[in-house]
Amino acid sequence: MKTISINGSSRTEVGKKATNALRNAGLVPCNLYGVENEAKSFSVTTDGLRKLVYTPDIHVVDLTIDGKTVKAIMKEIQFHPVKDTILHVDFYQVTEEKPIVMAVPVKLEGLADGVRAGGKLVQVQRYLKVKAVYTAIPEILTVDVTSLGLGKSIKVGDLAYEGLELVSAKESLVASVKTTRASAAAAAAAKK
Repeated sequence: MKTISINGSSRTEVGKKATNALRNAGLVPCNLYGVENEAKSFSVTTDGLRKLVYTPDIHVVDLTIDGKTVKAIMKEIQFHPVKDTILHVDFYQVTEEKPIVMAVPVKLEGLADGVRAGGKLVQVQRYLKVKAVYTAIPEILTVDVTSLGLGKSIKVGDLAYEGLELVSAKESLVASVKTTRASAAAAAAAKK
């Protein structure tokens, strides 16, 4: 996984009035969980979060709060419903011993046999949830679709990755090849 550095400063005042004052000053209120079993409140500049939030990649964050650095991942983010500005971010501290659950992007690889027959490849899942220690989680999960025939699909239960436990529902579809009018017409013509 890629690593990104973010600097923050502790905040002592919490509540609606304090967080609104932070947002008006161009800061984003954040919480870090996993530190001595309690949440640590801090704030970060909006520009400091931009490279972490507005990317399809997943990152481990070197989070520096008042001079102390910890490794963390972004667990949850809240956006303003109208302005689409960042309202709040939750981080979770990670260690090399304790496994975490994280959504990893899925990339389809290869030309499916069903597409060669005139079908259309549809990617249903863009992310799959995996459980592992953070050092074992890859940046991307590749799924080979070359043997996927017309009308066939790949489910989460069909996939396996070394060192990773897939947490997503086993019956949910990852990708499928749909029948198109052209492929149906070609199949009908072949039967005649």
